[in-house]
Amino acid sequence: MVSADQEGCVVVLTTMPDEVSAGDFAQRLVEQRVIACANVVPRITSVYRWDGRVKRDQEALVIMKTTRARVPVLKDAMDDLHPYEVPEMMVLPDSGAHRAYLGWVAEEVAG
Repeated sequence: MVSADQEGCVVVLTTMPDEVSAGDFAQRLVEQRVIACANVVPRITSVYRWDGRVKRDQEALVIMKTTRARVPVLKDAMDDLHPYEVPEMMVLPDSGAHRAYLGWVAEEVAG
């Protein structure tokens, strides 16, 4: 098994236009072993400024788990697969997750 200490795990957040596109996106990344897993949270409200106007849209939140080593691959996948011109990609470091879970994440993306 790959050591979680060797890899270092992260949580990556993004938003998608809807639950279906979010689920398809997450499934493709899991199939390609870019991420170990994802949670899709439907019907969130996002408020942001775009083209000089404040907007409010319904979106789906995707919470992804992977290793630090796979983040560059995930960035490339976001560029290729994400429908937004400027996709959200927030990478949050692990700060004390369950050791067995971290090991599982590392193993899943190691292929």
